[in-house]
Amino acid sequence: MMKTSSTWSRRVLALVAAGGLAFSMHSRGGSSMRIESAAFSHNGAIPSRYTCDGEDLSPPLAWSEVPERTKSLVLIVDDPDAPDPKAPKTTWVHWVLYNIPPSAPGLSEGIAPEKLPAGTLQGQNDWKRTGYGGPCPPVGQHRYFHKLYALDTVLPDLGQPDKRRIEQAMQGHVLAEAQLVGLYQRRR
Repeated sequence: MMKTSSTWSRRVLALVAAGGLAFSMHSRGGSSMRIESAAFSHNGAIPSRYTCDGEDLSPPLAWSEVPERTKSLVLIVDDPDAPDPKAPKTTWVHWVLYNIPPSAPGLSEGIAPEKLPAGTLQGQNDWKRTGYGGPCPPVGQHRYFHKLYALDTVLPDLGQPDKRRIEQAMQGHVLAEAQLVGLYQRRR
């Protein structure tokens, strides 16, 4: 669903007043799809509440400017700096959701599986479980990419697929994408 510029402006002002704003300048197909959080700004620090040092809650996320032809959304949260940003060896996957209905405006803070938008399915993170696993970097400051994809299809039920399987299933179906990057470093 497309949102008007004035609606977007009101959201921006509300998020700035709440202390957070983030959106992606990266898109496909000329889309202006955006993802943001009231908890942290793009390239800003993720509050410890959303990490292993806090309550390990999923952050609140909101999106807008979803292309009209969108049939479903995919959300992947990952960290390309694992285990050490000075010598990264892997991308650690924190959260995988797919078949999110395009009518959903976002996800609330600490969303429970039973509260996910109807039809949303969960994939497996790198802890080999479903659900959100917050930042918990062993060393240094890591980047956490919250990637939202608009698809022209609803994916089949893939069980509890990992990120690689979801990305394979999405091939040829991505209408637009947006990302929000948060930073976190543990204080010891």
